[in-house]
Amino acid sequence: MSNRFEQTLERHDLSLRRESPQVLQINVGKRCNQTCAHCHVNAGPARTEIMTRETLDRVLHWLAQTTIATVDITGGAPELNPHFRYLVEQLKALAPPRHVMDRCNLTVLFEAGQEDLAEFLARHEVEIIASLPCYAAENVDAQRGDGVFEKSIRALQILNQLGYGSAPHLPLHLVYNPSGAFLPGPQMELEVVYKAELQERFGIVFNSLYAITNMPIARFASALRRSGQAGSYQELLVNAFNPHAVANLMCRSTLNINWRGEVYDCDFNQMLELPWHDDRQYSLWDIDPRQIAGRPIATGDHCFGCTAGAGSSCGGAIL
Repeated sequence: MSNRFEQTLERHDLSLRRESPQVLQINVGKRCNQTCAHCHVNAGPARTEIMTRETLDRVLHWLAQTTIATVDITGGAPELNPHFRYLVEQLKALAPPRHVMDRCNLTVLFEAGQEDLAEFLARHEVEIIASLPCYAAENVDAQRGDGVFEKSIRALQILNQLGYGSAPHLPLHLVYNPSGAFLPGPQMELEVVYKAELQERFGIVFNSLYAITNMPIARFASALRRSGQAGSYQELLVNAFNPHAVANLMCRSTLNINWRGEVYDCDFNQMLELPWHDDRQYSLWDIDPRQIAGRPIATGDHCFGCTAGAGSSCGGAIL
């Protein structure tokens, strides 16, 4: 039986199937030095799920047989996986080298053992996508924890000193997500304000702002239920469905795996343990990359979060 999202697609004469993968998104674990209110991963310092070196090697072997050019490393705080640097080095050593993206929470730069992390990322020309949900300290600290804003600003200044945000080979993007049960504002307008505020107040530069819709999953879903807003927020997403966003959904071209190497259509499906359409849970090395295109994508009510308004993806607004 089709779910409400699939029924909505059918009413608009749309379907959602995979293209050939262009990005492999690897969730290397749920350990994080922060406990953010909006986190769809339920990541935190007490989480122990971490991708092992053996699993990473199997992933690297599979990836080497493909034409997938970009690897998007996420978590948790992906840098807290003890094999994070090994993974980056091996990705850059492949023929051809892969473009690597690191979804960084910025404060990890100040964790013990990470003192040279910024230099490592710059040396390997890793693209950084950094979380900064607002340019105001009170909003960031309320969402991500006391003192996070100050540390985030210091981290951005360190990255800027290394050339991030100005050198063409060192792109630095920031991520905005709403502080409550509402959709993000227009991405380009927010970017203009962010750039002006951060430049004027802290001398910080960056390339692009990604406005991402909060997904009603895990920790954010729990907060919605506690506040009695779960139903109204879901209806907000449903009512804001934009059929023009469907063609550019990231699940069409991004393949996602968890810390065990199991395959999902996206990171949100992973957190909901919603595997590919049949009953079997596939590992990445079970998949023939030549047979991915055309496969149907597993969906649920949460998918309305990616098609609401201007749409939402790991690269920000779709439209």
